[in-house]
Amino acid sequence: MRVLLVTGSQHEAAWLHNALIESAHSLERVHDLKDAIFLAGQELFDAVIVMSTESPPFACLLAALPRLASESRGAPIIVTLGAARAKERTQVLRAGGDACFCQPLSFIELHERMHALRRVSPVAVQRMGQVSVCPALDTGTREFVCGERRLHLTRREYMLLECLLRQPNIPVSRSDLIRYAWPDQDDVAASSVNLVISRLRRKLAPHYPDINIDTLKRYGYQLTLMNA
Repeated sequence: MRVLLVTGSQHEAAWLHNALIESAHSLERVHDLKDAIFLAGQELFDAVIVMSTESPPFACLLAALPRLASESRGAPIIVTLGAARAKERTQVLRAGGDACFCQPLSFIELHERMHALRRVSPVAVQRMGQVSVCPALDTGTREFVCGERRLHLTRREYMLLECLLRQPNIPVSRSDLIRYAWPDQDDVAASSVNLVISRLRRKLAPHYPDINIDTLKRYGYQLTLMNA
């Protein structure tokens, strides 16, 4: 999943950032709600997580949430607070949040709630209706699933294939693939992308002849679903 993470300088932020990366999510992290609103309007994210466990004015968070919800175009918004009461959590939900947690925070619960919200989000429903064949990714086991067969993927293979599956039968630039599948690295060589693509092709080819990863010279790659 492509996740927009909004955090301050709180020590829990690094923990949440690392947990999301280890769970094979493509992460874009910002430290300000204004930046989050801008980015949400520029790129399609699968989920937005706002960590507000410090003590900035609570009114600022509530004022920003409606705009963030509007710019996020249906992506679920999850807010984590500090020691919040039920009244404060309710205010967050009314302002545009789809889920609200308080400390102590359970990453497992947050992660499962994020996936549950995405399953019923308008963005996910629209994407599922775009293609008539069955390929999907199992986030729990990090496997590619089509029919009864499952293929285990490495974390990098999983993220790269997820990026291609977001736009099946549509070219994806090499720079977009790098930004999605290597969010934790600033300098990634094109050869690294080529290596992961080669491994994916070897895994897919024996079992899925109708699913190809095509090279687009001087641009990038395309996941071609022949039966779509």
